[in-house]
Amino acid sequence: VETDDQTALVSKPRNKGGNGNLASAAFNIINSIIGSGLPYSMKEAGFPLGVLLLLVVACITDYSIILLIKGGNLSGTNSYQELVRKTYGLVGYLILSTLQFLYPFIAMISYNIITGDTLTKVFQRIPGVAPDSVLAARHFIILLTTVIFTLPLSLYRDIAKLGKVSLSSLILNVVILVIVMVRTVTFSPQVPKSENAWVFAKPNAVQAVGVMSFAFICNHNSFLVYGSLEEPTLKNWSRVTHVSVSFAAVISVVFAACGYMTFTGYTEGDIFENYCRDDNLATFGRFCYGVTVILTFPLECFVTREVIANVFFHGNLSTVFHVIVTVVIVAVATGVSLVYDCLGIVLELNGVLSATPLVFIIPTTCYLRLSKERWNHSDNLISCLILAVGVLVMTVGFVLTILHPQECSHGKEMFYCFPSNIS
Repeated sequence: VETDDQTALVSKPRNKGGNGNLASAAFNIINSIIGSGLPYSMKEAGFPLGVLLLLVVACITDYSIILLIKGGNLSGTNSYQELVRKTYGLVGYLILSTLQFLYPFIAMISYNIITGDTLTKVFQRIPGVAPDSVLAARHFIILLTTVIFTLPLSLYRDIAKLGKVSLSSLILNVVILVIVMVRTVTFSPQVPKSENAWVFAKPNAVQAVGVMSFAFICNHNSFLVYGSLEEPTLKNWSRVTHVSVSFAAVISVVFAACGYMTFTGYTEGDIFENYCRDDNLATFGRFCYGVTVILTFPLECFVTREVIANVFFHGNLSTVFHVIVTVVIVAVATGVSLVYDCLGIVLELNGVLSATPLVFIIPTTCYLRLSKERWNHSDNLISCLILAVGVLVMTVGFVLTILHPQECSHGKEMFYCFPSNIS
């Protein structure tokens, strides 16, 4: 049982709060989590072990983001960066700022890659749009969606305003899940099962945890969402966290399982790369997925902008600098996504190098240093266990990703889409 003093510290609100309700905060968290790389993680880990690891990562994420807010309350800070600065000084602050910038920034690049891959296939199904048409060019699609959608949404100053955007994204994710489930029944018989498709575990399980961490991480924007609550208390935050992560976990497990069961060892980093181009239902799914990615992009931009504001502008951006910084961030992310288009290794490297420290390592080390409880208190023991797992995943995952980089078959029609090629 926690001491009365520590309970009071971690439970009280630190500020007046924002304009967002609990539902809005939950939508933003769920929107941060759900992603298309999860079936690919089943391929990497082995299906049975992959499902177990996905549930473990969900539990760790839930525990970790509550631990972050506890640490913020104990230290009297209201951002991830300030928490680490107060706990580990300037060096820790700079390391955290780098990671907290890199993760969402690389995520923005991956979202643009997905948008380009996905929507070009959608537009090619429109009568009269030829493969060499401008609407079938990924560069044009990325630029178009950036100018019309992602940049304007990223220019908001209040993250609570993205609550309705995230709700729309959530609804579309449910539609996508239904489509993937339908295609598991109707299309999987056409796809030959790969060798050793159902083994319990595979050598790349550690890399798979990196991909799962990439999907589940919302630690980097937890303080932003927490601060948007009308009543930012630990009780309200715990309620939001449990509901959001549980809902996202259920959708993620079903999505990952159905996606992997359909394509087994042929599963790509972006699951919609696996469906045939003449599949109209999958085309509608691609459209929905492209829209969800566009709607998730601004959440990551909020975090990158906050990191820059805290490091270089003492946490405050004037209206002019707010616009300038946002435009520069979006422009650079878009530029990188225009010249690089392989998603699998992006998911793995960003998972093991950025997401894993942000989810597993930094929240636990901060809490362990701030905690006044006995060493054998449950929070301390669980934090030590999560820390050890995080160090293992980060180290081993990075080495394996460099030694065994995943092949990229971007833009290729899969062989099973041509029945005459299947022996």
